[in-house]
Amino acid sequence: MARSKEKRILVFGGSGFIGSNFIRFILSRERNARILNYDFLTYSGNKDNLSDIEKDFRYSFVHANIVDSKRITRVASRFKPEYIINFAAETHVDRSIHVGAKEFIDTNITGVFNILEEMKKGLNVKKFVQVSTDEVYGSLPLSFRGQFFTEDTAFAPNVPYAATKAGGDLLCRAYFHTFRVPVVVTRCSNNYGPYQYPEKLIPFFILRMLENKSLPVYGDGKNVRDWIHVLDHCEALRLCLFNGVPGEVYNIGAENEMNNMEVARLILTAFGRDESWIEFVADRPGHDRRYAIDAAKIRKELGWAPKYRFKKAFKETIQWYRENPKWIERVRRRTGVFNPHIDLWRAHATR
Repeated sequence: MARSKEKRILVFGGSGFIGSNFIRFILSRERNARILNYDFLTYSGNKDNLSDIEKDFRYSFVHANIVDSKRITRVASRFKPEYIINFAAETHVDRSIHVGAKEFIDTNITGVFNILEEMKKGLNVKKFVQVSTDEVYGSLPLSFRGQFFTEDTAFAPNVPYAATKAGGDLLCRAYFHTFRVPVVVTRCSNNYGPYQYPEKLIPFFILRMLENKSLPVYGDGKNVRDWIHVLDHCEALRLCLFNGVPGEVYNIGAENEMNNMEVARLILTAFGRDESWIEFVADRPGHDRRYAIDAAKIRKELGWAPKYRFKKAFKETIQWYRENPKWIERVRRRTGVFNPHIDLWRAHATR
């Protein structure tokens, strides 16, 4: 019986939250997959996220920066990928506001440009998936809950992070139409699940509870997000990578809208605490009120549907952080972002 052909996948930014879950997910689903993880290991990139598969012969790692176009050329020429997917991104909204947007421009725009240029030069790749965000669309009103982002919704980014992601998306569109680079763009809602860096809302709140600290909530806490389990996102990305149509955009969402106060209350309940543990703090500049995804296109064209039920998966996510204190401590020691004197890290993010 003939061996099936290898699927050689070059993953940019595979040591982060979604990227590491995707790599593990693909290796569990695709026996003939060969994955090269290209990651610079910035503060949110964590090799510990993939320590359980380090010895899998189908997985390899290279420490390199997506901004280094020459390194991308060398790595791609040796690995000869059949597919490329890009998770590499600066993603923390607060950092883009309070620290500055330069790193976001470098990674989220120049990094995407470097991949597109490599493909334009003749790299023989069947598909490149650019993993983007619903934040490029801006904000929806709270007053009209029947309105959703579609793939045709106009860009209206309200913070530097979202603007740089929109810039990368537009480059993908241009390179497809001008140079026929086979790129697919995905835009997903808020993810939750294991291995998420603790600057994000859910793990940040969980860790605050583990440390017996209050939950800082921006503004009135009514900002709404559409929450999706990271493995549902990974399945959508797998379908886009292997079956998605080049030049197309696919929105990914689980139709699970909750505001920040509702999320905070669920975490408080899980820890047996009341709302006296909530601390309202000044709202973040440019804080979008509501994100909501219309995922009808990917459901119809690629047959995707979310499988994880929020109530059960949310409890399992909390339990994962309870059971992995060593992972938390290594993140803390390596990055130092939980120092209480750094105001930026005191206020949570909503991505």
